[in-house]
Amino acid sequence: MTAPAPGRQRSLGASLLDQVLAETLDPAYAQAAAARAARPAQPGQGPGEGPGQRRGRLRRSRGRLLVALTLLIAGLLAAVTYREAAAGAQGREQTRQALRADIAAESGATDDLVTQLDQLTGEVTRTRQEALAASAVGQRALEQLRAAEQAAAVVAVSGPGLRVTLGNAPPSADSDPVGGSDQVALAGIVQDGDLQLVVNALWASGAEAVSINGQRLGATSAIRQAGDAILVDLRPVTSPYEVSAIGEPDDLTNAFLSTPEATTVAGLSRDYGVVFEYARVDDLDLPAGTAAELRSAEPLAPDEPPTGSSDDVTTPDLPTDGG
Repeated sequence: MTAPAPGRQRSLGASLLDQVLAETLDPAYAQAAAARAARPAQPGQGPGEGPGQRRGRLRRSRGRLLVALTLLIAGLLAAVTYREAAAGAQGREQTRQALRADIAAESGATDDLVTQLDQLTGEVTRTRQEALAASAVGQRALEQLRAAEQAAAVVAVSGPGLRVTLGNAPPSADSDPVGGSDQVALAGIVQDGDLQLVVNALWASGAEAVSINGQRLGATSAIRQAGDAILVDLRPVTSPYEVSAIGEPDDLTNAFLSTPEATTVAGLSRDYGVVFEYARVDDLDLPAGTAAELRSAEPLAPDEPPTGSSDDVTTPDLPTDGG
């Protein structure tokens, strides 16, 4: 731009244009920059850092601190939870071990009591037989007692018969042990009703004596479900269940297989995989069952006097003196 001629006044527009071209930075910005440059630098603050930048840096630092604190608290909670879970699992395992020990101890005590009961029962039986055998009435009572004990299953018996085996369905080769179907698993488990069907069919087929896994069945025996266990006369039995019946093998087998109960159990085996097997056995040994509780008794009548005794002799009339 050319300068004006000497002595000639510059126009207002030209002066403003010259000022804009000469001063590219607004005076207010220049003053702020000068003030910032003159201000002493604070610790941790970079040169030329403004208040807005400092506040942003503080917010970022505060955010990082909150994230770190949150992660620390989460880690502490996870550690405490894991420790509590581990302590709980250890406590449960200790409780299970204690329960197993208690069950084993009580089972041993029960077995000892059962053995003692058998011994005392044998002594009572021998004493009773000796006392009854001393008289004719007692001998007749012994015969009746033996027949009653045979029917009540309180004496051991042996002989040929039929053995029926029921068992839970085996797991399939491609089954998922974790995500398998509970309904399919339950359908293949032997229930107390299945054993009742087999036992009733054997009685109806002419069985003289029946036992399940060594537990003798009598007139008052009960087969009940208790959770996952089956109780026979309040004693647990487990799969496979062997039902032994004494009787003529061929007749007993033919009669048993023709019963509707056997047909029902065969259907369970076909549809759900329940194990159902039977076999004729030449020699079965069935133990004695639990004796029934004695609720009433009557004393035996005294022995009748034998024929020809002094009580039966009649004395003839003798002639008096003086005929």
